[in-house]
Amino acid sequence: MLRMLLFFGTNIAIMIVLSISMRLLGIDTALEQQGGGLNLNSLLIFSAVFGMGGSLISLAISKWMAKKTMGVKLIETPTTQQEEWLVSTVEMQAREAGIKMPELGIFNSPQPNAFATGMNKNAALVAVSQGLLDNMNQGEVEAVLGHEISHVANGDMVTLALIQGVVNTFVIFFSRVIGHLLDRLVFKIERGHGPGYWIGVIFVQMILSVLASTIVMWFSRRREFKADEGGAYLAGREKMISALRRLQQVSNPQSLPDEMSAFGISGGVPTGFKRLFMSHPPLEERIAALENAQ
Repeated sequence: MLRMLLFFGTNIAIMIVLSISMRLLGIDTALEQQGGGLNLNSLLIFSAVFGMGGSLISLAISKWMAKKTMGVKLIETPTTQQEEWLVSTVEMQAREAGIKMPELGIFNSPQPNAFATGMNKNAALVAVSQGLLDNMNQGEVEAVLGHEISHVANGDMVTLALIQGVVNTFVIFFSRVIGHLLDRLVFKIERGHGPGYWIGVIFVQMILSVLASTIVMWFSRRREFKADEGGAYLAGREKMISALRRLQQVSNPQSLPDEMSAFGISGGVPTGFKRLFMSHPPLEERIAALENAQ
């Protein structure tokens, strides 16, 4: 809750600073001289409501979506020795990390992967693939579970959603300001919204959304290193390194679906320009960071 209040406060502070800056720079006056129809304060509020609202709604339904899209089978009452071990391991790690026991499940995928999600770190979901259980030894699975528990304990899902909400706010705001200017300066529309506005909103929002996603993905990559450190703390550094090396051996690694990719243990293989849009850093960099940790 404190994390959400801080980000809400930050978002409001940024909006106030932006509003004051635009007034001091005379941007609001220049826009008014180009014709009415654009109230910057109202636009800022509109952008924040839709930018933050959409991100928070997505976070709120993340567990439900994960269960449906990934076909997660929850372990409510362990029926096998492996399930009993999974439950006891996650219980121990959650207690060590200072959070409540999350829901635990398995999803049917031949690829070794795992993810964590949820709006509240004390009511989260952790799931592992059947492929991970089949291809990793117990120590490596323990490290992967520790990695995901660390995501939950660090509040990464909430933080990532709020960062997404902040960048969404500015994408909505600036796309509409630029659309308004196109209407007034290029299409000479004096009142209301003409073709320039809608062209600007659609294309500028697309461009800004791509740029904004690089910011979100940069943060996502940073938090993967922290989750690796958490996994190393909860399970042991050598186990965490071994788990990451095991992921390197997968001949055809695949990412989770887009809506879950940022919450997984492995995010595919980033190459070239695509690296900017990857939620996970290269496995070799993550291994090197653990090996060089003091």
